[in-house]
Amino acid sequence: MFLGEFQHSLDAKGRVILPVRFRGRLESGLVLTRGLDGCLWVMSLEDWESFSERLNTLSLADPRGRDTARFFFSGASEDRPDRQGRISVPEPLRRHAGLEGDVVVLGAGRRIEVWSPERWESRRAVVEEQLEDRIADLQL
Repeated sequence: MFLGEFQHSLDAKGRVILPVRFRGRLESGLVLTRGLDGCLWVMSLEDWESFSERLNTLSLADPRGRDTARFFFSGASEDRPDRQGRISVPEPLRRHAGLEGDVVVLGAGRRIEVWSPERWESRRAVVEEQLEDRIADLQL
C-alpha cells in the first residue's frame, strides 16, 4: 500500500524521483497514466493489469465506455524506476497534470498520484472542507 505525501521536482529530462518507500513494489515495472482530477496515476504492473481488465469489460457499444478506456489507455506509459528511483513522465502526461518544476507525489492506497503543488493544494482544500459530510455519507 502506498502512503504519504512527498515533495519532489521534475528534472530537465522530465523525470521525477519516487520516494524510497514506494520503489520496492515498482521494481518489476509500472504504468503511468492520466488520473482523475488533473493528476497522474502510477500503478504497479499487477495493479495496472487488474485495472485494465476492468476497462476492457466496458461495452464498446456505449460511448462512455469507449471514452473511458481511451482516456486511460491512450495516456498510459510503461516504465521501471532507474537506480536513483526516477521515472520518465512523457510530455503529454506532464501537460495533462500541469507539471513543471516542483511536484507532489502522494500515496493513494493501491496507486501513487503525481500532482502539481497548486492543483493538489486546491483539491486537498476542497476535500478537507467537505470531509465531515463525505465520511458520514460513506458511513466510515
